[in-house]
Amino acid sequence: MVRKLLTATQVKKFIPARKAKSRKGDNGTVLVVGGSYIYHGAPILSSIAALRCGVDLVYTSVPKVNVTSTRAVSPNLIVIPLVDQKLTRGAVNKLLGALPHKLDSATIGMGLAVQERGSLLLLIKSLLDRDVRLSLDASALVPEVLPLLADKNVVVTPHAGEFKRLFGIAPPDSKKERINLVEKNAKDNGIVVLLKGATDIISDGVTTYLNEKKTPGMTVGGTGDVLSGLVAGMLSKNRNALESAVAATFINGLAGKATQKKFGLHMTSMDLLDELANVMKPFDKIV
Repeated sequence: MVRKLLTATQVKKFIPARKAKSRKGDNGTVLVVGGSYIYHGAPILSSIAALRCGVDLVYTSVPKVNVTSTRAVSPNLIVIPLVDQKLTRGAVNKLLGALPHKLDSATIGMGLAVQERGSLLLLIKSLLDRDVRLSLDASALVPEVLPLLADKNVVVTPHAGEFKRLFGIAPPDSKKERINLVEKNAKDNGIVVLLKGATDIISDGVTTYLNEKKTPGMTVGGTGDVLSGLVAGMLSKNRNALESAVAATFINGLAGKATQKKFGLHMTSMDLLDELANVMKPFDKIV
């Protein structure tokens, strides 16, 4: 097993250059599916993070109760209403019919109210069948999804509680044991696991990266939603799920450090979004 501490030099290799003559759509098209009556903000944070990641198009699919507020936040978002208040089979079928043909990646689950697990499984399977790379978070992290994901360019982004729900075992306090557990579950399931914490652990079961943040201000709600959007953004440009997850984690951490430096322990996730462009600019390459 290879284990590495994350560095900017490594991450620079994982973020593809942009062609000077590229056109709209060449630099990533992302779908975000999330939100509920209570959690209207989560998919907005993910969507704006994906845009700040440098993708060309982001489609944000939220329950119809959230559509007006979501559109009001930013004219940059292309909003596709889910026909029901929660994720149902009918809503999934309608959504699949409304999506563009060229969809590179999707992130699913942030703040999402799921009516029935079958609807979630239908959405995930249908997108994978279209060769869409996936980042799964929050409500999408249920054990029933695991059989669908093996070797399909999928990243799961649990915190400790979601990790227990997904894999059936709580991550221990010992850093060494946490790393071992992440590696085992990544390898056993053929996925990339990104366990969020004071030190993020990212592994595909063969190679493991550690991202030590030291930013307690990032415990504020929504920073994980920003990370999910970044993972999807990176996945839209780079088919390697591990490299995409690693780059997203590092960028999220850099933005967190910059935001905490500015606001101390009083930051919000919207503040984090505002720093993404600044911390990503040094990684920009045009060929």
